[in-house]
Amino acid sequence: MPKIEANVIGPNHNAVITHIPDRRKTISFGLELEIACATLNYFSLAWKMLVILTKAAVGPYRSINTSQSVAIDPYVTVLVGMNEAGKTVFLKALHKSHDALGVESFNPTDDYPRRNLTAYLRKHETEPERVVEFTFQPTKAERESINKSLHTQLGENFTFTVTHNYGNGRSIYVSADEAPVMEELAKTPGLSSDAVKALSGSASIRAAYTSLSQINLTDVDTEFAEELKKRIDASPWKNSPITHYEVWLKLSPLVPKFLYFSDYDLLPGKINLADLRSRLATVKSDPTKKALIEPKHLSILALLRIAGVELDDFDGKTTYEEMRAKVEGVSINLTDKVLEFWKQNEDLEVEVDIRPDSTDFTPFDNGPNLYLRIKNRRHRGVTTPFDQRSRGFIWFFSFLVWFDSVQAQLASSGVSASSDLILLLDEPGLALHALAQEDFLNYIDNLSQNHQVIYTTHSPFMVRSDRLNQVRIVEDKPDVGTTVSENLSGSDPRTIFPLQAALGWNVAQNLFISKTNLLVEGVSELAYLQTMSAILDASGDTSLDSHTTIVPVGGLNNVATFTSLLGANGLSVALLLDFSGRQDQKLESLIHQKLVQKKAVFNASQFRDLKTLGQDTIPSDIEDLFSIKTYLSCFNKAFAKQLAGTVIEEKDLPQGDRIVQRIEQLLKARNIELRPSGGFNHYTVAAMFTTTPAAKVDAATKSRFAALFKAVNNYLQ
Repeated sequence: MPKIEANVIGPNHNAVITHIPDRRKTISFGLELEIACATLNYFSLAWKMLVILTKAAVGPYRSINTSQSVAIDPYVTVLVGMNEAGKTVFLKALHKSHDALGVESFNPTDDYPRRNLTAYLRKHETEPERVVEFTFQPTKAERESINKSLHTQLGENFTFTVTHNYGNGRSIYVSADEAPVMEELAKTPGLSSDAVKALSGSASIRAAYTSLSQINLTDVDTEFAEELKKRIDASPWKNSPITHYEVWLKLSPLVPKFLYFSDYDLLPGKINLADLRSRLATVKSDPTKKALIEPKHLSILALLRIAGVELDDFDGKTTYEEMRAKVEGVSINLTDKVLEFWKQNEDLEVEVDIRPDSTDFTPFDNGPNLYLRIKNRRHRGVTTPFDQRSRGFIWFFSFLVWFDSVQAQLASSGVSASSDLILLLDEPGLALHALAQEDFLNYIDNLSQNHQVIYTTHSPFMVRSDRLNQVRIVEDKPDVGTTVSENLSGSDPRTIFPLQAALGWNVAQNLFISKTNLLVEGVSELAYLQTMSAILDASGDTSLDSHTTIVPVGGLNNVATFTSLLGANGLSVALLLDFSGRQDQKLESLIHQKLVQKKAVFNASQFRDLKTLGQDTIPSDIEDLFSIKTYLSCFNKAFAKQLAGTVIEEKDLPQGDRIVQRIEQLLKARNIELRPSGGFNHYTVAAMFTTTPAAKVDAATKSRFAALFKAVNNYLQ
């Protein structure tokens, strides 16, 4: 159905949604087959958000002259670019669209691109231009809840959009088929046959009410028609189907807001409380002087807020010990949170003191000052001022104070701060040591259990090389302005340097990249290919060229990125992928842009049948190159303990193209649990296969792999 627009002009409102994979894993590189690669359980999190942001189109806004449509990852999105490329600009556009604290808003004089500002201001009052458009997708649970409540049939691809303009108003775009709703209405008990006929012949609630008003109604019919009229009158979207508005009413409270944090929000080492109280009073009486309240003041207020301390408590009536105890209690709690992820020095703790000092300079000589100090137990408890310690630790601690305070504020106002927030972090952890940045990435993963996180960086150590699919490239191009893209091709080498460095670091730690490389999705492929190559080589058959390195890239999402990065360094690359029945869109784009040759892309289906070598056939995984008997033999051995005597045979399997899926369907049908998330660990079978004697590999399997290796060798030679 076409989308129906409903304009709702007013102050900032909600916006949000995205597809959430049921379970995803990323696998780090492994040098040797027998080294089990650590599987990151990051994507098996208990997701709490009910509506997810899938795409944000930003612009025109400041340095973004033309709208940039950016796919947003369900968990973490990383904006990588040089200084002044426009990374912060992108974050601030999102923030101003729907600020969780209700402070930020758009101002065309400050925010509209200067080159066209004069022309735009002439029409701003009557035609405020779009600045951000969000695309959202509800989770499966929320879709099912709405379908049950409204009798709709929102499918897994259902999305809606929220557009924000420079007048700080918004437009909502929702589309939902009203036919299922009408079918359910026609089943209402007690309706006359004429009323049922009128409903059955109507395509919408509005049309149904019109039809009912033109026939004789029973008392039940009349009561029913009045209820329809109430629903029609309740909708301000006069040109849209009623169901569209009712779906929006369900989704609107779930749309996440944005929180933005940068280095400007760091806690100071000390602050004068009387001066802070005076500044607050001045701004309260004259809001135009809001510049008096600096980020450092807000940070201290945040610390006091979560400690349950008010500035008025420092009027001399509350005892010093009582105030210090409250603030220290919070400091201890926050220090514990920091040390959960801060592994550089676990002997640090934050101390808080509140005391006057008449010998200090103004304003610190007037009344009590709040001091933050760092104690280092490693050096016999030596303390130093908070703002003279590791800037990385300061950033970490300040962020926790700010975030806890914001959550407390929002919770008190009825906002579900535990889930309905998207976090925008500008250059987080910039002052951290490289290994400390890795600790911080773990913290971001922890945050993403409850919130989508979008952060900017130009540090290679703030990019996970096994999740390059989460990276978006930000560039400031001459005569174009800021662009944001997933595509590495054509990007300035200086811009993608952090990605190349991240890849190089991972490679240096785990794997040698050679002149010729075969990229595969994961370590299961690595296991099968290395073992089969050794078996074929031992029997004198065609094996993989010894100069070719097999590179597991951690999933299909990373294949396109690795291809671009390795190809940019002049290395020969071939790809071996699973086949879903159609080519991956990103790979098609790489081929179209001539970044990889089509003949460099191989998939399992091309070698499944020796009569159709090189042709895409049916959906296939590398496991399908083995005979079913051989694969089931390894599977039964690998899970013998869990199967407890059960032996799965080919005749037991349901019909299908892919052996892995057929086994998983059987396990589900028989309620056999081999892992909590369902299915089974594919690498467990691959590891078992490495111990299978060569004599037990059938001739057909050998022929398939020999054909595969021959094709790869011919391309890479």
